[in-house]
Amino acid sequence: MTHIVVHPAPIPSPISPQELLPWTVFVGLLLLMALYFVGAEQGATSLIQGDAVHEFVHDGRHLLGFPCH
Repeated sequence: MTHIVVHPAPIPSPISPQELLPWTVFVGLLLLMALYFVGAEQGATSLIQGDAVHEFVHDGRHLLGFPCH
């Protein structure tokens, strides 16, 4: 004889804004840093010497519409 056992599914609890805020700030800062390196690095406000960063993000600059030539 076969017995079927059904376990109730756990109910997920919602994430509160207080728990979500630090992650939102962290991801926002990462995105701003990425935007800086793609859009502004190797320009007038260059933080890193040489053209390694420019060459690494060169295609991304064109894809996002940033002029670089």
